[in-house]
Amino acid sequence: MLVALGGNAILKERQRGTAAEQFQNLSSALEALTDLMQEGHKVIITHGNGPQVGVLMHQGEIASSELPPMPLDVLVAQTQGQIGYMIQNTLANIFRRRQVKRKVITVITQVIVDKSDPAFGEPTKGIGRFYTREQAKAMMARKGVVMREDAGRGWRRMTPSPEPIDVVEVDFIKEAYGRGDVVIACGGGGIPVLFSGGQYHGVEAVIDKDRASAVLAARCGVELFLILTDVERVCVDFNRPGQRPIDFMSIEEAEDLLREGQFPPGSMGPKIEAAVDFIKMGGKKVIITSLDSIKPAMAGKTGTHIS
Repeated sequence: MLVALGGNAILKERQRGTAAEQFQNLSSALEALTDLMQEGHKVIITHGNGPQVGVLMHQGEIASSELPPMPLDVLVAQTQGQIGYMIQNTLANIFRRRQVKRKVITVITQVIVDKSDPAFGEPTKGIGRFYTREQAKAMMARKGVVMREDAGRGWRRMTPSPEPIDVVEVDFIKEAYGRGDVVIACGGGGIPVLFSGGQYHGVEAVIDKDRASAVLAARCGVELFLILTDVERVCVDFNRPGQRPIDFMSIEEAEDLLREGQFPPGSMGPKIEAAVDFIKMGGKKVIITSLDSIKPAMAGKTGTHIS
C-alpha cells in the first residue's frame, strides 16, 4: 500500500509548531501503520508539508533584510528532509521497541512537470499561513504575489500547481519497496522540476501531494492507496443540511460528483481526482479516512472506499 499523510496530521491547527509537537502527532499514526506492517503489508509513505513550508516561508520573510530567501523548490526539499527525518526516526524507534525487522529510508524526491501546463498561468494552490484581507492586499501591493481567500479561513498566497508526470527517483523507490523496506517519498508532492536541455530544473510551484502519490503508487505497482485526512468519510453536500457520508464509490460515480462540484478544488477535490487517476492507472482500491480510523477502515467498517 501507499499511505498519504496530510501535513496537518503532523502539525495540527492552533499548535505552535514545535518539533516535540510534531513528533507526538506522528507517533499515534505510525503506531497504527506499524500494526498493518506486522500483518504483512509493504508500505510507501508520502506526506504533505503545507504548514511546515508555510513556516519556512514566514521565516524567510522575517529574515529577508539580512538573508536571501530560498525559492519554493528548495523549501519543499527542506521540508522533505525535516518531515522525512521525523517519520523515519519515529518509525525506527517503534520498530525497535516492537521488534519489527524492517528498514526505513527517506528519499528526497523530484517530480517532473510540464512547462506548458496551464497551471503556470493561473496559480490556484494555497500555501503558507493565512492573512486578513488587509494584510493580503498589502502583500500583493508590496511583493506582487497572488493572494486569494481560501475556504473561509483567511487569505493565502497562491502558487501554480501543475500536474505530476513522473517521479525522477522512482526506480530506486520501487527497488527498496520491493525488498520490503519502508520508503518515505514524494514529501509535499515532490520537488517540482522541469526537464529541458538534458537537465532537471527546479521551478516555483507546488504539486498536489495526493496527485503525486497516485503517480508514484501506480509506477510502483501498489494495490491499495490509503489517503489519510481530517474526516472519517467523504461527504456530499458537506457542511450543508443534506450532508451525508459516502461508504463506497465507483470511479464513474466519483467523476460525476466532481463534475457536480461536490468536491471543492481546495479541499477534497484533489483527493478524489487522485483516487480516480490511481485506479485508471491500474490501481485496485483507494480508501479515504482519518488518522484515527485506519484500522476500522481497513476492515471495511468505515472510510470511503473507491474502486
